[in-house]
Amino acid sequence: MKGPTIRQQAVLAFIADYINDHTYPPTIRELGAHFSISVKGAHDHVTALKKKGLLKQDEKKSRTMELVTNIKTERESFVEIPILGTVAAGTPILAEENLEGIIRLPRSMLKKTSQYFALKVRGDSMEGEGIMDGDTAIIEQQSTVQNGEIAVVWLDNEEEGVTIKTFYKESNRIRLQPSNPRLKAKYYRDGVKVLGRLAHIIRSYGNATL
Repeated sequence: MKGPTIRQQAVLAFIADYINDHTYPPTIRELGAHFSISVKGAHDHVTALKKKGLLKQDEKKSRTMELVTNIKTERESFVEIPILGTVAAGTPILAEENLEGIIRLPRSMLKKTSQYFALKVRGDSMEGEGIMDGDTAIIEQQSTVQNGEIAVVWLDNEEEGVTIKTFYKESNRIRLQPSNPRLKAKYYRDGVKVLGRLAHIIRSYGNATL
């Protein structure tokens, strides 16, 4: 049997945190509210975790979710990544500087020496690379990238926007290349600041997260 998905691991961590803070488990509705999903979506996560033997619940009573094993060790192997705003895969728009949330990822997915942040993707200009509207982009924070890498950049001369594109440094200009064939590359001689390179894409299909 497959282990829990990234989202299911986050659900387990939330339940464990809730029990630790309140001495009793959350309701399905509270679980859904925390992850901004429907009650049915939260119930489906719980059902999947029960099938995988990671959670127990008496469906006839409220607040009966019970972790099958102590996941403290597993939780310690997670890293909290701040979600800082929105990045446009299309027309660049301003990324909010305030923290919008947290996403937990297994430490094994990340480099020990790097810092990371997350941004929500809006638009379809990178669909050829499998980056879709609504995805969460996990960005390894760095000020330079190699040609051909997918980067998040700050554009001073386009309404101070932030965008995600394939990055190319040419002789006297920067080329930001979309992967949507309907869109053309854009060129810049200045006003481009690299914020980081794409490390992972997190995508939700209904109730599942890849």
